[in-house]
Amino acid sequence: MAPRANWKGFLRLSLVTCPVALYPATSESEKVSFNQLNRKTGHRIKYAKVDADTGEEVDNEDIVKGYKVDTDTFIEVTKEELENVALESTRTIEIDEFVDRSEIDPRYLIRPYYLRPDGKVGHDAFAVIRETIREMNKVAIGRVVLTNRQHIIALEPLDKGLMGTLLRYPYEVRSADEYFDDIQDVKVTKDMLDLAKHIVNQKAGHFEPDKFEDQYETALIDLINQKRAGKPITAKARPRGENVVDLMDALRKSIGRDATGPTEAPKKTAKKSRKAAAGQKEMLMPITGKRTAKEGAAKKPAPKPQRKSA
Repeated sequence: MAPRANWKGFLRLSLVTCPVALYPATSESEKVSFNQLNRKTGHRIKYAKVDADTGEEVDNEDIVKGYKVDTDTFIEVTKEELENVALESTRTIEIDEFVDRSEIDPRYLIRPYYLRPDGKVGHDAFAVIRETIREMNKVAIGRVVLTNRQHIIALEPLDKGLMGTLLRYPYEVRSADEYFDDIQDVKVTKDMLDLAKHIVNQKAGHFEPDKFEDQYETALIDLINQKRAGKPITAKARPRGENVVDLMDALRKSIGRDATGPTEAPKKTAKKSRKAAAGQKEMLMPITGKRTAKEGAAKKPAPKPQRKSA
């Protein structure tokens, strides 16, 4: 079942308008998440909203937003006052201009969304806008209001729909100068570049997201399964970085190391990783305690932990 739309309104290109819905293109809900517990009781921690001066809990209906002027002075702003801020883009994505995709600095990208027609009407107008952007090989730039904030959104065709990527404003992007000014100017020799390029060619491939496995997520699942089974937890040795004394020697050794093994090895590794990544959800099954009758009969029950929260 598709997730609920984050936003519904209209997409407009000059006088061409159609109703659309905006959906999140990514999700974090499949990742392993933890609750905070009281170490002594094993009970979950509950957060309460309290008055900073009196220490008394405050009901949600008595909480308003405030802008801090100085240490003890705030300007209160009500929900109604915020809703009265007139922004046309609250219900309309107005396409302002078209730019080349290469002109959008990656630092400005925030998160992707899927944009599709909302309801049975407007599919023709949506298709006209989508195919125009596709034929012109451009990215449409517009504005949209989400969670009471106006965002820049970049629209580009994706299959039968549009992908909208929220963009940051210039004041939200830090200048690189303060981080890169202290980097030394180093003259890289042609020999070093040739060796490094050879390593790159050995590792050249195609971007296939399915072959990547979230190794940290897998390790978390393994840790939880071991604790459920009452097995002892042993710390694994951490990899240690080594200082490169002779850069040319390190480059030559890298070429020798990457060249070992049969030519087909990378493809086999990719298939293995792809299989592991695809089965990552199945690895969560032991955590929820789901097990077939045959598996339950074959395996001895794991010793119960002292607390259910372990």
